Amino acid sequence: MKYKDLAQFLREDVMLHAKNHTYKLPSERELTARFGVSRQTVRRSLLELENEGLITSRRGSGYYAANTGFSSHAQIAVITSFTDEYIFPGVLRDMENILGSRGYTIMTYATLNRVSAEREILQNLISHPVGGILVEGSKTALPNPNMDLYQSLHKMGIPIVFFQGNYPALSYLPSVTDDNYAGGYRLASYFLDKGHRHIGGIFKSDDIQGPERYSGMMNAIRDRGLPLPDHGICWYDSMQRSRLVDNRDTSLLASFTKEHLPLATAVICYNDEIAYHLIKYLNDIGKKVPQDIAVASFDNSYYSRISPVPITSLWHRTRRMGTEAAGLLLSILQGKNPHSLVLPWELSERSST
Repeated sequence: MKYKDLAQFLREDVMLHAKNHTYKLPSERELTARFGVSRQTVRRSLLELENEGLITSRRGSGYYAANTGFSSHAQIAVITSFTDEYIFPGVLRDMENILGSRGYTIMTYATLNRVSAEREILQNLISHPVGGILVEGSKTALPNPNMDLYQSLHKMGIPIVFFQGNYPALSYLPSVTDDNYAGGYRLASYFLDKGHRHIGGIFKSDDIQGPERYSGMMNAIRDRGLPLPDHGICWYDSMQRSRLVDNRDTSLLASFTKEHLPLATAVICYNDEIAYHLIKYLNDIGKKVPQDIAVASFDNSYYSRISPVPITSLWHRTRRMGTEAAGLLLSILQGKNPHSLVLPWELSERSST
């Protein structure tokens, strides 16, 4: 066993006793015998935890959980655009299951996809450091003014893992993302294989997933030698999304249907949320799904099942976003140097197509 492995075992042992600052670690002799390592390896592992502020040594007595500095190392900050809407409860639950089993506690923050809120949260984490950060970036398709804070946190040695979307300027930081280009390509190919030749799309403009999914869709159509449907594409942002979801303002869908879908027989939606509201609106104006227009989307969320017409949607069969992101962060905390992950999509076909 390398000293890094032993240090991680001891780190997790201390975290399991986070509330007990009188907790005493096994002695050097006990650790040497238990793990079959040298006294030098044990001392090096203990020194690493002591340098991290997790434990303190007492002359003639041994090592104890530190009275100060411990809680920050045992805490993981999770920053998402929302904490209680759409796919995020499931993502957070998976993260809590993985990290909680290792003795970490999670502090959740919601940015509402606003860079101003993101900046305030990051400034707070610089003032009150944590053991690691899992973050869904805000407006990842746009230039972000908070690069300086991310870079400061990185220089402080705080591990950062992005999930859902990341920033090109921070591509050196690990991330777990969806294969959005391939997803857009697959849905467009799916419709083309069904005989559709006029495909529309509605995508979110301020998150990187939107342009990536759009790119996949358009390239699939191009590769079939068909005209690119500029007229059939609609973009919406976080503010328009809020007006639709929170205020039931369907002006976005009215404009999309009137201006972008006159010729389309199929539409690719940015996610299940917008697909759900689109199908409801189409029903309200007397258009039938899929007879008049077929609809497919991303995420395979509860929206795809409660929709008036169940939605054909892409999903992850085994590798879940929250689980993979938390696992990636744990690998970094264990001293490893893991690579970023891109999760492939599976197609769940339902009656909307």
